[in-house]
Amino acid sequence: MRFNRSHRPARLLAGSLMVLAPFAARADLALSSNDAHTVLNEKNAQVAVLNAPPDSVTVIDLGVFPPRVTGSFDAPGSVVGPPTAVWLAADESWAIVTSATKADPAGPSGISPDDRVSVIDLTAKPPAIVQSLTAGAGATTVRLAPDGKLALIANRAAGTVSIYTVADKRLTPSGTIDFGKGSLPGGMVIATDGRSALVSRYGDNQISLLHIDGTSVTVDPRPLTSAVAPYTMDITPDGKLAVVANMGRGDGDIDSVSFIDLSRTPPRVVATESVGLSPEGIRLSPDGKYLAVALQNGTTRPPGSPFLHSEGRLIMFAVVEGPGLIQMAELPIGRWSQGIAFSRDGKTVLVQNMVERRIDVFRFEDDTLTPSAPIQLPNAGPAAIATPW
Repeated sequence: MRFNRSHRPARLLAGSLMVLAPFAARADLALSSNDAHTVLNEKNAQVAVLNAPPDSVTVIDLGVFPPRVTGSFDAPGSVVGPPTAVWLAADESWAIVTSATKADPAGPSGISPDDRVSVIDLTAKPPAIVQSLTAGAGATTVRLAPDGKLALIANRAAGTVSIYTVADKRLTPSGTIDFGKGSLPGGMVIATDGRSALVSRYGDNQISLLHIDGTSVTVDPRPLTSAVAPYTMDITPDGKLAVVANMGRGDGDIDSVSFIDLSRTPPRVVATESVGLSPEGIRLSPDGKYLAVALQNGTTRPPGSPFLHSEGRLIMFAVVEGPGLIQMAELPIGRWSQGIAFSRDGKTVLVQNMVERRIDVFRFEDDTLTPSAPIQLPNAGPAAIATPW
């Protein structure tokens, strides 16, 4: 990783200079899925909240600055798994939220794996769950194919991916891919042509390539290898590159992100860059020029650990040809950070923080991050976030 905050990249990543279409017909929304049943105790271990209120979803308008909360409704959600356990349709009319864990007095520390999936009608006043179904244990990242006819959900605890056909904004189970328990599938992206997908496998340090033919999904026999514990994933707007956060062992060593070239056959890992401690939150800007990385930075380490820190870090990188990263800006964030969202113009950045139960707000202009007033959530920690772009 190259650190040169004053340097502006002469050549940004090829193919990523897409022009965003005008957008005036609807709001620029972000949906934050919030976990009300999980907190960290005095040893920074995950435990259940006694008499927890329901998990929720917060609707945020990113079309104004500062962004504003326009509504909230109950829906099962969880902090376990990558912070990509919510999907929002391009027309912002409906969404899908998954839940990897639930409060359970019989479970370890009062928490057990969950498998609930909620389909939400955002045009209803207030928004309403219109379909409730199940995936596999530890249901986390949910993604839809570009044509909207296929949905995939990674089930972390079960070691599977659930396949659904989609019609009239409803999901119908269509099959399951089994990677085996211990594989811990979590992150996922679907290629822009809808013919393939990538699934990160945190447990056995692999990334699986899925081939998609209509509603048929098969696993390529060749796994991809990035680094230890691949997790959250994103994809450039032109579909040529995927990026994966490698969480490592979480015990104080520097971790990384890797780039996967999807334009080559077969797809392959082509670069890995060091970024900091536990980069669970990663997100490409809508134009693909920047990568935002939210580092947990040891904020969940137990007391007395030499790697325990009192705050996380948000780092903004320029994505350059190679591919590679150049650091442009860095600021502190809260603890146990989760997902990141950009506004459609790329100038507003949201970062979720579970411990403080708040969403940090930043303005990003001229390669500079400027903090603004955060969004405070009253009863739950923000655990996953999505925008329609």
